[in-house]
Amino acid sequence: MSTASASPRPSVTLKLATSLDGRIALANGASKWITGEAARAEVHHLRANHDAIIVGSETVLADDPELSARTDPPSERQPLRVVADSRGRIPPSAKLFSTLEIGPVAIATLETTDLDAKGWPSTRGLQFWMLPPGDGGSISLPDLLDSAQRAGVSSLMVEGGGQLAAAFMRAGLVDRIEWFRTPIVLGGDARPCLGGLGLDKLSAAPTYRRTGVREVGLDLWESYERV
Repeated sequence: MSTASASPRPSVTLKLATSLDGRIALANGASKWITGEAARAEVHHLRANHDAIIVGSETVLADDPELSARTDPPSERQPLRVVADSRGRIPPSAKLFSTLEIGPVAIATLETTDLDAKGWPSTRGLQFWMLPPGDGGSISLPDLLDSAQRAGVSSLMVEGGGQLAAAFMRAGLVDRIEWFRTPIVLGGDARPCLGGLGLDKLSAAPTYRRTGVREVGLDLWESYERV
């Protein structure tokens, strides 16, 4: 049974950086860089303006990101960096573990995960959110948001990857979308920005209202809010 509280949950923003046809990487995983420098700079400002950012373990395994907000001038604070890792796959050598002086990190994993067996460090600035299973056996997203709220998070940005983004979308938890699109086409064999939503009728599709469009370098930045 979910233990998520009845109080207002943190707001959730989904950040997407894609080709014109909604792809985030080639079939072989190559993705640096989809968007241009100006768009990437705006993403760092978005990070700085959220209390926390979250990625899935696939993103950490593929890119080993730092996930900090690198702005000019430097941000006064860094967001809490959260990784959804239901299977405990992040290696102890991950950059997130060696950059705790930048800002805190939270690992959201299943309550059955043996932390001692993973070799993860136990140190100041590192949190472990032990969560029950939810969608497809992965961690429960309502319970994850409850843990985020207890950690003082009122705004969370989902950065990747496609499966985590789809899980938030399926759960009806995405309040806003910040979508950066670059003028290239990658084709159907490239990786999509969202995993499957399991829709069987168009009326069930999540619907959003465009609230802004602006050019950033060669890229287009579109903002949406849930209807």
